[in-house]
Amino acid sequence: MTSTRIHIEQLFDGEQLLDHQVISVENGKIVAIDGDIKTAVQKIAGLVVPGFIDLQVNGGGGVLFNDAPSLENLKTMIAAHAMFGTTGMLPTLITDKVEVMAQAADAMAQAIAENVPGILGIHFEGPHLSTAKKGTHVEEYIRPISEAEWQILERKDLGQILVTLAPETVSEADIERMVSLGIKVCLGHTNASYEVAQRAIDAGADGFTHLYNAMSPLQGREPGVTGCALLNDSASCGIIIDGHHVSYASANLALKTKPTGKVFLVTDAMSTIGTDQTEFSFFDRTVYLKDGRLNSTTGELAGAALDMVTAVNNAADFLNISYHEAVRMASSYPATYINQQGVRGELKVGQAADFVVLNADRSVQSTWIAGQTIYTN
Repeated sequence: MTSTRIHIEQLFDGEQLLDHQVISVENGKIVAIDGDIKTAVQKIAGLVVPGFIDLQVNGGGGVLFNDAPSLENLKTMIAAHAMFGTTGMLPTLITDKVEVMAQAADAMAQAIAENVPGILGIHFEGPHLSTAKKGTHVEEYIRPISEAEWQILERKDLGQILVTLAPETVSEADIERMVSLGIKVCLGHTNASYEVAQRAIDAGADGFTHLYNAMSPLQGREPGVTGCALLNDSASCGIIIDGHHVSYASANLALKTKPTGKVFLVTDAMSTIGTDQTEFSFFDRTVYLKDGRLNSTTGELAGAALDMVTAVNNAADFLNISYHEAVRMASSYPATYINQQGVRGELKVGQAADFVVLNADRSVQSTWIAGQTIYTN
C-alpha cells in the first residue's frame, strides 16, 4: 500500500522539536519520518503536536453519556472534543443504574467493533463511591459492587476499562480481581483514611481521579487519600486545570511532589463542549454555566466546561512547566497510564498518526486521527 507523505513545518514528536519533517502514514500509523520534503504530497503549516488523550469525558456536543449511552452519542462526543485537539478518549459514565451501565457497555462494544476513531475504552466513575464525597453523583445510585456490575466489568469487548471507586466501599480482594481483568483502578470520590487508600494501592489500584477534588485532604495528622496520591511514586493522578477545581499552587505542589509523567490532564467535560449551551438537565437538577464554571442547583461543581487545548494552555501559562511538558501531560502521560505507550501519545515511527495542528496563538487549526483529518477550523 502506498504511504501518504506529509511535510510538517514544525513537529513536536513528544520529546523534541523538529523542523521540516515528512511523516509517512500507512494504515493509520507512522511508518517513517525523514527530511525529504520534495517527495511530500501534502504540507502542514503550523506546529504539529501529539493528539490529546482525555481519560475523563462525561459529554460533549450537547450530549451527556449518561443521558443516552449510544453509539451515535459516542460519535457526537468525539467529534465535539476533536475540535479542541482530543484524538483519544475514555467516555465516562458517572454513577447510575446498572441498566444504564449495561447500555453504556453495549454502546462501547459497538464503537470498539466499528473502530470509531478516538474511542479507546470506557471509564466507569462509580457507582461504588463514598456518599460523604459524592460531589454531584446521585446518592440513591451509589451502592456496593454486585454480580450485575461484575458481568459488565468482565467483558472483553469494551477496550480499556477504567474504574473510579472509593476504597472504603470496595474490598481489596475485589480491587485485585479488577486488576487481574486488566482494569485500571483509580481512587476517587472517597473519604478513606491514608491507611485504607494505601491498602488499595497495595492491592493494585494505581491511579487517582481528579486529584484534590472529592477526596479526603492532606492534613498533619491524617494524610488522607490526597497524601496517599502524592506519596506513591508509582501511582498516576488525573487533574483538572480549569482554574476552578484546583488552585494553581496546589497543582504545582503535585507536580513538584510526583515523578515526571505521573500527573496527566483530564477535562471532566460535560455536554457544553463544542456548543453554546449555558444550562442542561442532570438527573434531578439543572446545571448552569457561568464564568467558565459549571454549578448545579444543589450547589456543587458539576463536572467542567473544559476542553483539552484549554487545559494544555492553562498548564503552560499557570504551572511551572514548559509548553512541551503541558502537551506531554495531555498526550504521552495519559497514553502511558492506559498502557498505550508505543501505540499512541507520541509522533514516532510505529505509533498512530494522531496529531493536532496548532495556530500561532495555540488554538486548534486541525485534528487528525489515524492520518485522517477529523476536524478543520
